[in-house]
Amino acid sequence: MTDDILRMRNITKTFPGVRALHEVSLSVRRGEIHAICGENGAGKSTLMKVLSGVYPHGSYAGEILFDGEPCEFADIRDSERRGIVIIHQELALCPQLSIAENIFLGNERASRGLIDWNRTNHEAAELLARVGLHENPVTQISDIGVGKQQLVEIAKALAKRVRLLILDEPTAALNDRDSAHLLDLLRGLRDQGITCVIISHKLNEIAAIADRITILRDGRTIETLDPESDEVTEDRIISGMVGRDLDHRFPPREPRIGTEVLRIEDWTVHSPTQHGRVVVSNANLTLRRGEIVGLAGLMGAGRTELAMSVFGRSYGTEISGRLVKDGREISVRSVRDAIRHGIAYATEDRKRYGLNLIEDIKRNISAAGLSRLARRGWVDDHREYQVADEFRASMNIKAPSVLSVTGKLSGGNQQKVVLSKWIFTNPDVLILDEPTRGIDVGAKYEIYSIINRLADEGKAILVISSELPELLGLCDRIYTLSAGRVTAEVPRAEATQEYLMRHMTKGQADHGDARGATDAPGPVDAAGRPGDSTNGQE
Repeated sequence: MTDDILRMRNITKTFPGVRALHEVSLSVRRGEIHAICGENGAGKSTLMKVLSGVYPHGSYAGEILFDGEPCEFADIRDSERRGIVIIHQELALCPQLSIAENIFLGNERASRGLIDWNRTNHEAAELLARVGLHENPVTQISDIGVGKQQLVEIAKALAKRVRLLILDEPTAALNDRDSAHLLDLLRGLRDQGITCVIISHKLNEIAAIADRITILRDGRTIETLDPESDEVTEDRIISGMVGRDLDHRFPPREPRIGTEVLRIEDWTVHSPTQHGRVVVSNANLTLRRGEIVGLAGLMGAGRTELAMSVFGRSYGTEISGRLVKDGREISVRSVRDAIRHGIAYATEDRKRYGLNLIEDIKRNISAAGLSRLARRGWVDDHREYQVADEFRASMNIKAPSVLSVTGKLSGGNQQKVVLSKWIFTNPDVLILDEPTRGIDVGAKYEIYSIINRLADEGKAILVISSELPELLGLCDRIYTLSAGRVTAEVPRAEATQEYLMRHMTKGQADHGDARGATDAPGPVDAAGRPGDSTNGQE
């Protein structure tokens, strides 16, 4: 069937001083997977919040037709009663409750005012089977990984008799295996007649799954592409998103590589929770001034654990090996030591561990380098503001002032604040863990330009990324890590995706005990000690 289940006409939504949507129109056919693409701040999530009643009727202009009938949703429960369910990027699950309790939260299976637990668990098990999740319904949410939590959210939507399922960045925090399973599940839901709208920055996934693609830019509808009648390529989607052609995904750079600044020798790290399990085994790496070095590995290979253990032993126990900085062995036993020796680490999970989202930009930028602003134990507020404002300008952080709340910024701008925080500590070595995760192609280009600029200033950069094209386009040299062991070191000129993947999977059968879920803890110190939220998640 080709009739539209949803039509949104001339949707306009404004916030104080900002027009987020300007006469946006969207049509979604019954039983299709419809993708919405756009840069951060393009209005994608705002449009879906209008549709789902998060922004109620009266707070926006325009018309919504669902199944041909006008809809004026007062809240999210209103839209759910019509079968429209949204799953936000930040999963709305209660970690202390069971899977079954989460599935039916607010939609309880009750009789005469009492919850029927047998029915609850039985129906939850049936829903879990539909989404391919083989877990006991009484399992606590905190005991399963983020990939499985995403499936619980979909089961929760199915319990509400969903007809239109909206997913906002559903694979942003998932590994490749979980992402592939989720996309297969969405295809299955489509075959069952459930319409899906998916927001994603991962253009390869969009190309693989979407029946049609609508592109938004600056709060306006640019075009809707149909692969059956249009020539749909990543370059065309990117051009629509950013308003210009990106002939080069990576900014040009002429490396000026200098002397060795950091050498990691025979570095071994044990799991802090599983006695005897080696997470990183006898790793050897070197970093030089002006050089961008990549670290490639599958989820659970130990990339983040290696980086965090080097950064002041933020992760692991029974850590052994040597760190040699500028030809001299150094002792780095805390985050404070790491910063003092010129080592910085930008975590992959900026929202949980990299930033204080309820604080302003100024406080976030100064958090790891307060000693540089202090006089006799007191922070110089004027100097703090001045430093933050300089970073706002030089890093092109899009915000009215450094007093803006960091949590209100787009993902790309939040990442620039994270980088600013660590650049302010004046490091010689900067470790960047998934520096472009969850940000759009335009913001990625800006981040790449910043990384190149830091390398040109003589800093040694270590980039950890799950995207092999990113490492190949950005790095001068790449190490591969498999099951906690460094398996190859290759110059960019000789590197290919196939070569890297071969070494990323090398020896896993022999060292399978080094794989699995990460045990990296969350940060607890004022410098913003990082953590890893996704390695090995199921």
